[in-house]
This record gives sequence, structure tokens and C-alpha cells, in this order.
Amino acid sequence: MSVDKNIFRHLRRNQPETFDFHTGDHVPNRWRSDEVIDRYVPTHCCYCGVQCGMYLKVARGRVVGVEPREDFPLNHGMLCPKGSTAYQTVHHPDRLTSPLMRRHGKNSPLEPASWDEALDTIARRFQTLQAEHGGDCVSVFSGSSMTNEKCYIMGKFARVALGTRHCDYNGRLCMSSATGANERSLGIDRAANPISDMLHADCIFVIGANVGECFPIITSYLWQARDRGCKLIVADPRQTPIARTADIYLPLRSGTDSALLNGMLHVILKEGLVDEKFLRERTVGWEETKALIEQYPPEGVARVCGLKPEAIIEAARLYGRAQAALTYTARGLEHQSKGVDNGVAAMNLALATGNFGRPGAGCGTLTGQGNGQGGREVGQKATQLPGCRDIENPEDREYISSVWDIDEKELPHAGYPATLMIPAMLRQEIRACFMVCTNPMVSLPDQHTVERALRGLDLFVVADFFLSETAELADIVLPGTVWAEDEGTTTSLEGRVIKYNKAVEPPGEAKRDWEIVCELAQRLGKGQYFNFTSPRQIFDEYRLCTKGAKSDYWGITYEKIEEQNGVFWPCPTEEHLGTPRLYEERFGFPDGKARLHPIPYIPPAEEPDAEYPLVLTTGRVIYHYLSGNQTRRTPFLKEQAPFPWVEMHEQTAQRLEIGDGDWVTVRTRRGEMTAPALVIRSIRPDTLFIPYHYGHTEAVNQLTNPVLEPMMKIPEYKVCAASVARAAEKPAWARDVDVEALVAARKRRQELPIAQVRPTPTLR
Repeated sequence: MSVDKNIFRHLRRNQPETFDFHTGDHVPNRWRSDEVIDRYVPTHCCYCGVQCGMYLKVARGRVVGVEPREDFPLNHGMLCPKGSTAYQTVHHPDRLTSPLMRRHGKNSPLEPASWDEALDTIARRFQTLQAEHGGDCVSVFSGSSMTNEKCYIMGKFARVALGTRHCDYNGRLCMSSATGANERSLGIDRAANPISDMLHADCIFVIGANVGECFPIITSYLWQARDRGCKLIVADPRQTPIARTADIYLPLRSGTDSALLNGMLHVILKEGLVDEKFLRERTVGWEETKALIEQYPPEGVARVCGLKPEAIIEAARLYGRAQAALTYTARGLEHQSKGVDNGVAAMNLALATGNFGRPGAGCGTLTGQGNGQGGREVGQKATQLPGCRDIENPEDREYISSVWDIDEKELPHAGYPATLMIPAMLRQEIRACFMVCTNPMVSLPDQHTVERALRGLDLFVVADFFLSETAELADIVLPGTVWAEDEGTTTSLEGRVIKYNKAVEPPGEAKRDWEIVCELAQRLGKGQYFNFTSPRQIFDEYRLCTKGAKSDYWGITYEKIEEQNGVFWPCPTEEHLGTPRLYEERFGFPDGKARLHPIPYIPPAEEPDAEYPLVLTTGRVIYHYLSGNQTRRTPFLKEQAPFPWVEMHEQTAQRLEIGDGDWVTVRTRRGEMTAPALVIRSIRPDTLFIPYHYGHTEAVNQLTNPVLEPMMKIPEYKVCAASVARAAEKPAWARDVDVEALVAARKRRQELPIAQVRPTPTLR
């Protein structure tokens, strides 16, 4: 879809009805370009879960720029640094444009190949391996930076075309703890409120979420809420940009979130601030939870969390006395070996105070991956069928089998989550893997073990649009497409289903991912189940799969998405307008009641000791996205954050005789890496922070702990024991880098006075 010459009368009240694309007459000054723009294609940003509305500027068949959409209700004409440069990946010189194969063994180079040769080889090798070792010897590992249509077809391809139970996705590494907590406490895995509900809140509690850097556009809603009198509580080991302006900042120790949440609920209970009517009428499990909460007085919790008891009491009172309070969590809370428990403890706090089902009252997770919400609903997860259906539930199995026109007995059962695929590869239980749009050689912990597992596969196939650190290890690489080269839907962190529109054709011989899957299914003898000729056909089949399910898309159509600027699921009929706010009348369990669970505090799996006296934590920065496979190729973003650094408190640095810009080596029980030091005051003295967007020897996940959360199998990225010391020399990759400018620029951002933290009206 592209913009016709009348579009601006819909967008700008005072805009002329027509304008000349070639002369620029009547085009707003900020839209003028040195290029002659042929089309403005309305779409959405390909990066985080905010999914900001934007226009791609197309000239002579190429995307040459981007402008924010002012009609989209979430970003209102704003874009962050990643969004404003997203278009630069479309025609990047590093794009993969033809299939690549290693024709002479694992150690031979990747060479160009035809599509027929590549797909025929994959199909033949998969069939041979499955005939010898069974259907489950092949696995599918996909991503969520794709459309719902592509994510859906990956799950169907695994179960129907390959007949394997081993299918999972990279949301296992970021959103799975939130999924577990939502399902345990609320019964539905979706944010309870639209982001606009911030403007109705009296108190917002942010725990484990660096909103200013990871979700810059949402920061504007925080400021608007503050301007309306809303109070802000932030809990984080690092004094993030929003923490520096909070009414209460709680610099808790990494890994002690559930203790803090229990301590706050203890105060709320003792001071009579619980909502007894809400608990009685709309929840179960309060009495058991209450008995546990009695054991968490603020004095004891303060010792565990490294806080002052008075700060915990003050935060609890501020939250408990609010008429409407919102809680937002993210990876800081979830990337732990008790990530689900942490999320449930946050839900307990909101439920005990009756903060659900009203404007400004709820609990939500800020989704970092572009389609992190949609990707976890469509059936590409190890235990899931489309529509958040349970792969082990007989009724769900029968229904999906009927939609797919297969016998229920042919439908595989649950397989390994992504994190357990790696040891299965090492055991040679999994002998081949088809990986699409994910980069575990940066994103999984204990990288050395991951590399051994991937190199040891009999056949490793990767589909991507750049040669990522993972694709470098593949036997066959298939060139896929970026978001601007196809249409399809994604689901934002609010639960709003929106639509990408095609702007340009793929480069060279690159194919759309769903086309690759359909052609491969044909070669596997299963083409009759994949007779799709457009994303719309795939979406319509997915809609049918979700009919009557928790994540019900049945009433959502491409036309309705465009008419309403997105549709919130559940949306059971075409007449239904969607559901922006959940739980107004009932929760997602059969009895309609939410569940409270007693959550005892459990320490991290690995705590500091004499050998490793510090805590290492990881996270994002504003200039990069996930593994950095795209953003590290974007000139401006790469220039702003070209390599990782080690944040440490000035007290720690002084004790170890480390100065700004000194090269330091961080060690854990899994390995070591060297990077420049950034000496600051905005982090706990017992904590180190390294951003995770870098590959090879710059990857912090060489160091992180692969221990898994028991329910959802997410790794403990945010807490491990570490040591740091001055490095003997620079690492090989840093021989010619000038670290002083980076340290100075980052330090200016990290240590901004409070008055300078609030964003300018436009974040572009």
C-alpha cells in the first residue's frame, strides 16, 4: 500500500487535498528531500514493541528516508534514533542477495548457489536424517522480529511439513517469564492496559525497565502523566534516565526484586491499604499469599535488597494510596532464574490493591522485540498451538488439526524450548536445525557451548537478510527480506494488531521468508498444506486458528486494521471493535477470578564471593536493537555506540585504580572479555553493567549464566558473579579505536543533571 495524493486531508486538517510529488509543492518543509519522492508508504517501525507509525519515502524503487506518522495514536509524530534510521537497512550493501552453501564440508567457504540447489539439498538432507534418526532429529528455531504471518507459518512448517516436535523461538530469551507470570496470575498473556492509560494513573511503578533508553517514545507518556500529578517509583540497580526524575528511586541489588515486592505488599497489608472487596470478589489465593507476606517486614527486606527500610515503606505507601496505579516490568525483572516468580510478585501487588480493569490501573510488560507479543501467540513456541492454544490439550489439538486438514495423531506434541535445544544438539539428539531471523551466537548465554553445538550439527540452515554471527556458522544460508519488502501484521506491546505495508521489492534473488517456507514444504512433499500466495491468505488461516481462543483474532481483518489504526485482541467478530483494556469484568480463568500466589524470595543462582566479588548485569542501550545484527550496520547508530563498555561505580573504580576509558577485563566462571571502563555514579558500587548488542569477542554473553528459570526456561542474564581488573592490553578488535570520544559522549548522557533529562517534544 502507498499513499495517494489525497492522504493528507485525512492526516492534517489544514493540508491541501493534493500535492505534487515531483516539485514538492505543498509538501511540509520537514518532508522535503533532495530526492524526488514518488510515494510515501504508511507502515510501522521494525524495531521494539512500541511499533511506531511511520512513512517510508520511496524514490525510483528505493527507500530513501522515513517520516513519523502523526495519525498513529502511540507515537504521535515522534521516532527514536533507531526508528529514524531504520530505512537504512533496506538497501544496505551487506544485504544477502543469493543463497550460499558450503559445498565441500564444514570448513569450506560459503559459495553462491541457486535456489533450486539450496532448497533441494535442504529437503534431501532433512529427509535422509529423519529417515535414519526419527522425525524429531530436526528442529526449527525462529524469531519474533517477523510478522505474525511469518511466525505462524514457522510453527505450522515444523509440525506439518517436518513433523518435528522441536520448534521454538527467540522470545524464549526475553518474554517467556512475562508469559509465565501472566498465565499463572491473570490467565491471559497480554498487557492489561493500553499505554494511554498512563495518563489516568496516580502512580506508576517501573521495576526492571530502562524506559528512557529501551522505549523512548513511551517516556513522553510518563512526562505527560507526571505533568498531570502522577507519582513515579523506579526500582533498578542502575539510575536510569527516568530513575533520576522519580519521586522515589529504589537502587535494589540485582536479583532481589521479589523480596522488594513482598516487602512493599507487607507494608500495604499492615497499613490497611489492601482492597478487601476486590480480593474477595475477583481473586483467589489471598489468604495463602497473605501468610507469606507476613514474613517480609521492610527491615529484613532492606538488608536483602541493599536499601533503606524507610524507602521501601515510602514507596509502598505511595503505591498503596493511589486511586489508580500502573506497574511496568521488563527484562531486568524477567531475565532471572526466578523470572516468573518475580512477575507473579508484581501481579500480587497490583491485585492486592485492586489495580486492574480500570483506566490507569493495571500491570504490564514492556516488550523489547518488535513482534514479541504476536510472536508468542501464533504457535511457534515449544508448547503452543496458534491462538495461545495448548499443544497438549485434546480439544485444542483436534481443532487446529481440523483447520490444517491433518489427522490429530500426526500432530507432534511439545518439544524442547530453545534453551534446551543446545544441549540436545550436543547429545546429537537434534542433528539439524532450520533457523530464521534470530542470532543465538550473540543472544544465548555461554557462547562457547552454543558455538560447539551449532558447529556439530549435521545440517545447519539459516534464513536471514544479513550474514549474522550465527549465519557465519551455517552450512546453507538463505537470503530473506526486511519488513519494507513485504506486508503483514504485528502485535504491539499493547496488544494492538497493526500492519506493515510493502514499499519495495527484495534485492537480487532474496525471497520473502514465507515463500521460502512454502517452497521448501513443496520439496518435502507437503506442499498441499502450504498453498499460500500472499500474506493475507496466511493471516486469514491464522484468524481461523484463533477463533474462540484466548488470543482471538477472528474479527480482525487487514481492512479493519487500516480503518481503526490497529485493533486490540481479543476481537471475536468483525463487528467487535477490539479490547484495549483487559479484565474490566473478569480475568482469563474459567471462573473469571485472578490468582494470587505466595512467592518466597529465592537468591540468584550465583552470588558474589571472594573470587568474584561483584554482580554483572546486562541490558540494552538506546542506539541498538537485540543482537545488533541490523543496528551495528547503521552508520549513525554504530558511531554512537560502536563497541561495548563496562559501567562501574566511581568507588569501585577508585578501589581498583581504574579510570575512565581504561581497558578492563571482566571475568566470570564462564569466561572473560575486555572493554573500556565507564566510571559513573549512577550504578550500585557492587554492580557492573555491559550492553549485550555485540558479537564475537565483544559479546557479553560469553560471561552470562546459562542457568534456567524452571517453568519457562529463560536464562539468568541479569545476575552473575564477576570480577574486574585493569587489562594487560587492548583486545585485538580495539587496536585502532579511539575510546575517549565514546566514553565522553556516553558519560554526558549517563550523568545528565535532572533538569536535562526530560526529552525534547520531538524525539527524532
